[in-house]
Amino acid sequence: MEKKPRAAGDDQGGGEASGSVGGGLVDILPEALLVEVVGRVGLEAACSAAASCRALRGAAGAALSSVASLDLSAFTPTNAIANRILAGNGRLRSLTVNCSLLNDSAVAAIAKESLRELSLLKCSSFSPYLFVVIGERCTNLRSITLEMANLNGSEHFVICRKSIAHMFKGCDYLENLSLKFPLLPPGSVDFDSLVPVIPSTIKVLLLMPVANWQAKKLFPISPSLKTPFSDSLESLSLVLDIITDELVTFITRSLSNLLELCLEDNPGSEADLDNDLTNIGLQALGLCQNLTHLSLTRGKQGCSSTFRRVNDFGLLMLAEGCKQLQTIRLGGFSKVRDAGYAALLHSCKDLRKFEVSTASCLSDLTCLDLDEAATKITEVRLLSCGLLTSETAISLSSCTNLEVLDLSGCRSIADSGLSSISQLSKLTLLDLAGADITDAGLSALGNGSCPISSLCLRSCRRITNNGIASLLCGSGTINKTLVAFDIGNVPRISGRAVTLIAKNCERISSLCLRNCVLITDPCLETLGLDRHGSGKSTLRMIDLSYCTRLSRNFLRLFDPLVDPPLFRGLRWLGVGKNVLERRGGSPTVAEILERKPGLTICGSNCEMGCRNQCHPDVRTL
Repeated sequence: MEKKPRAAGDDQGGGEASGSVGGGLVDILPEALLVEVVGRVGLEAACSAAASCRALRGAAGAALSSVASLDLSAFTPTNAIANRILAGNGRLRSLTVNCSLLNDSAVAAIAKESLRELSLLKCSSFSPYLFVVIGERCTNLRSITLEMANLNGSEHFVICRKSIAHMFKGCDYLENLSLKFPLLPPGSVDFDSLVPVIPSTIKVLLLMPVANWQAKKLFPISPSLKTPFSDSLESLSLVLDIITDELVTFITRSLSNLLELCLEDNPGSEADLDNDLTNIGLQALGLCQNLTHLSLTRGKQGCSSTFRRVNDFGLLMLAEGCKQLQTIRLGGFSKVRDAGYAALLHSCKDLRKFEVSTASCLSDLTCLDLDEAATKITEVRLLSCGLLTSETAISLSSCTNLEVLDLSGCRSIADSGLSSISQLSKLTLLDLAGADITDAGLSALGNGSCPISSLCLRSCRRITNNGIASLLCGSGTINKTLVAFDIGNVPRISGRAVTLIAKNCERISSLCLRNCVLITDPCLETLGLDRHGSGKSTLRMIDLSYCTRLSRNFLRLFDPLVDPPLFRGLRWLGVGKNVLERRGGSPTVAEILERKPGLTICGSNCEMGCRNQCHPDVRTL
């Protein structure tokens, strides 16, 4: 059906024109009651209420001024929006902001004396003034996360360093510190100049990226050279160029109270066998008998290097020493076999979360006979483990408390595995990306008892529209619980499947259709309509990258001036570079963003929501 644009001055939300009839009734309600009602529905609903009814505007403003926790990371607020939301709130204790479009004009609104937790993500335009103001005003901070997204090399950090040090001096109660510079290479950030001024109260520390030689200076073995927080630190996370035995020894000997350790590296090439993590490093970790969380990973971002000098013996020693582990995350251990992984599963009696990725020697035997471990485990992630089959899924069905199951990249998982998984009554997340499942497997899942809220079927190339129908129209409840759905790169998915999702999924807020080449404009129109009586579509994020059959003018579907308006609650739209490179489309990306300031349009082919990605927002391209 053809949508016609409305004039810019027309009502866009069913707003005051549609709400004026009920406005008189709302006007007679006590203001305190209105504030209480609006305050309970959340930020987005409060703003919608204010837009649709004049009587609720004061109540929405009062509610926002008294809220204690705000998360503004799901969209990219401008300076004006941030100032409008944060102005006048003297009770705010926790704040998370996507700062892609913010600069020093928003600093005064962000840096509030009442704050205890502050997370500033994707910062690209702030000057050192930001850190000075935080240090002067936010003296009661317990937790701060700074993610600097667009630094021009390490020179900018040198400029900011003194201001960051000044910020630390004003935050005497700081316990949690995360400093992230994701676009800079390890060694380019002078962390060792900051460490001496980090408050001694720090219990949780994350630094990214750090060179191996820097990390050894940060955590020296000699007692006389210890950092101020060595005795208080309980959790350490480092993103490094390489993990070595020497570094692990330095950390375990200098941090006596360590409970959580997360080390991730990405060597540019295959690591030198004489300068790498070996069984000796795992043995050193085994001495940390109080560890409850351990993460050792290698191989992200396309890195082919693995821990070639660690085998079953290393994990056996780790299992013998660290029996208190509740979370285990291992990636890139290509020489470890079933005996090593099984030793961890059976030795750690309190294990809740278990993740292994790119383990070429891990087979179905690892999860065989889980016994006592099966009753406590709530999360299992076995990623890109090529030897796994449906037998592993069948074994894991004995984990009756399992809430998260991620088998992405395990290409031999078939329909028989889904039949067992479908009986897990607490499962909320299931990732089967790349699995060898068919429509029959989806039918079993659709008739099962899993309350799945997040389901990934990306690259499951044998499923069709009929499978989606069986999944969503079965006797189970998945159509009522599904919130996030990924069916990207499935060649036979067409508009029929999208229509089924729109009609049956009451709560769907995130939908990935990446590389679904049969998707066209009409099925998107169906998806963008309000079908469940909320006044707007429930979708908040949609990925349409590489959907090549969309018309040149498909962005008109996201134009708020179209009547009736579609995708009214959308916060993130992935279109891919291929769409942005088209010429002559109307409306343009710039026009959409001008009319819909709460929307982010990503043209960088990022995963949903630009997770873990720092790049300029598309509106600046």
